[in-house]
Amino acid sequence: MQSISRRLTHQSFNTSSVSSLKSLYSISDPRYGVDHPRYGSTIATKGVGHLVRKGTGGRSSVSGIVATVFGATGFLGRYLVQQLAKMGSQVLVPFRGSEDSPRHLKLMGDLGQIVPMKYDPRDESSIKAVMAKANVVINLIGREYETRNFSFEEVNHQMAEQLAVIAKEHGGIMRFIQVSCLGASPNSESRMLKAKAAAEEAILRELPEATIMRPSTMIGTEDRILNTWAQFVKKYSFLPLIGDGSTKMQPVYVVDVAGAIVAALKDDGSSMGKTYELGGPDVFTVHQLGELMFEMIREWPRYVKIPVPIAKALASPREILLNKVPFPLPSPTIFNLDQICAQSVDTVVSDKALTFADLDIAPHKLRGYPVEYLSCYRKGGPQFGSTISEKVTPEPWP
Repeated sequence: MQSISRRLTHQSFNTSSVSSLKSLYSISDPRYGVDHPRYGSTIATKGVGHLVRKGTGGRSSVSGIVATVFGATGFLGRYLVQQLAKMGSQVLVPFRGSEDSPRHLKLMGDLGQIVPMKYDPRDESSIKAVMAKANVVINLIGREYETRNFSFEEVNHQMAEQLAVIAKEHGGIMRFIQVSCLGASPNSESRMLKAKAAAEEAILRELPEATIMRPSTMIGTEDRILNTWAQFVKKYSFLPLIGDGSTKMQPVYVVDVAGAIVAALKDDGSSMGKTYELGGPDVFTVHQLGELMFEMIREWPRYVKIPVPIAKALASPREILLNKVPFPLPSPTIFNLDQICAQSVDTVVSDKALTFADLDIAPHKLRGYPVEYLSCYRKGGPQFGSTISEKVTPEPWP
């Protein structure tokens, strides 16, 4: 009798285990995933109220957010995932590379809250699979240079538009946030900024209630501007300035951008359908930002001014040979043709734009903690260096 009872218990356990696993992982069964009838409607257009549930907060709580963050393995992604996870959100992390790509993100949330999911950005069914259980979609996908496999238009425009179309068909997506670039315009000389502007237009056409974030050049430990400059200086002992270094920019701390995205999710839906321009509190010229970098790495400032036409000529061979050689070319750094075009005009927050202030966020000033990571480039270690240059005073900005 006891053996029969054990067998029945074991059978019921197996049945319940299988059903629970199906509910978590199966996407081919029509009762689960993207084929569920609730995914046939459209995104809410009247506002969603407070998306975040009230509670004690913390990584062991339940915020009510299940966010699919495309591009989470990139620069901004790690900071956004950390802020979402520490408030008790479940974060689905699509990745297309090695299994090690999202490994560092799993430690940012409670057990099982960070879920890496392998996908193919060119396979619609795999996109639907990683979006099936979500109620929030955040798109961070973007690249400032082309490769043999992915063009500017495909990465920055077509993928974003495809995500918006799938989110609209999903029906359970309550918020869609697109991270674009400050300066995105159909009239820009930069192909990347043109593609970002086209993506914004396409997303708002599909989802009028989507939120657009336009961050300026982001500064942080893994950034691609001050790190690149410091590495070049350590190797060649000077910094090339494209033009005369007078172009204005409004760099922003990457943690503040992640905070702005989370703040938009926490509101009562008032940020839906709006575009925010996210720039730091100070405006720098390229030369002044270079001075700040030299001050932090404690090296004597040395510059070589390169006229824009010559800089474009130096960067052009990669663009010409990109699809003509049978092997991948190195990623461009300072001499990136598209970035030279993008930085040939001032990139600052416009006067009437919605900014950090509209999200109740006070962005960090760059001087101090946000650029202290550059101390690793000092000779002899963080506490040493050749010299300390004069302090940089950014231009006042209303």
